[in-house]
Amino acid sequence: MTCRVLVLGARGYFGTLLLQRLRQLPWVQAVGAGRRYPTQHDGGFRVFDAVDAEALRCELEDFDAVINCVSGSADVISGGARALREAIGTKVGAGPRLVHFSSMAVYGSIQGKIREDCPLNGDLGPYASAKVRAEQYLSDMPDVFILRPGCIYGKGSPQWTSRIAKLLRAGRIGDLGAEGDGCSNLVFADDVVQAVIAALRAPAGQRGAYNLAMPDAPSWNLYFERMACRIGAVPLKRISARRLKLETKLLAPAFKVAELVGGRAGLRDLPPPIPASLARLWRQDIQLDTSRASNAWQLSWTSLDEGLRLSFES
Repeated sequence: MTCRVLVLGARGYFGTLLLQRLRQLPWVQAVGAGRRYPTQHDGGFRVFDAVDAEALRCELEDFDAVINCVSGSADVISGGARALREAIGTKVGAGPRLVHFSSMAVYGSIQGKIREDCPLNGDLGPYASAKVRAEQYLSDMPDVFILRPGCIYGKGSPQWTSRIAKLLRAGRIGDLGAEGDGCSNLVFADDVVQAVIAALRAPAGQRGAYNLAMPDAPSWNLYFERMACRIGAVPLKRISARRLKLETKLLAPAFKVAELVGGRAGLRDLPPPIPASLARLWRQDIQLDTSRASNAWQLSWTSLDEGLRLSFES
């Protein structure tokens, strides 16, 4: 039996990848959706605003499941979740299965090994607060699976692969000492795809939240070292806490302005900023406990060395 799936946010990095992978499955009929058409022709693509509950309600009539990969501003993240709740409703059997992408950011600044029953905390800023609000809108729906990935890396990942590689090649990060000893909570993009597929096929009794990250994820320092070896950005530089503070306090605002202006002018490959929030993440000692997803869905996790090889293969 064919499962008709609508992927919201299908123009973003992971939404695009997920749509491609789902379309390779014989039992899935996947359709992408976003606010604008993709750059490559896709005749089945749906264009509407994900925060418009009425538009969503009309679209969802054709689907058995909806995957919410919508990203953007805090208002878009929380507004999209509120619209989904209104469009689907809260009655058992009233609408399609929902697979909602949340984030490890919902745990806030807590440290230690974290299971899914940890209280949510949006104290890290607007993005984290919006992710918490989104979960609050959706968590009591009858057929919802909430995925909380760590840092999704893989080929083409703009945040956790491409940006890190640029910073390593430029010598702006390296061995950060204590500033890079936090757990990376990395998860390979294809492993997240497998979790989505498992959520689509899972019995309704497995609803709820799932952490997604490789077990025994490396520290950020080790990730930088392994990537540097893979891309030839060696020897790895030692970056002092003082140098990193200079990056976040003085250089990051200037690089961010250049990024915004350059983006409007069509410029590419500008130096990426290192905001204070990123430096804080690199030292935060939080480790996602992913035993629930591993046990419920028999997931196999890609090793760091294999993930890096696949990330940079031609």
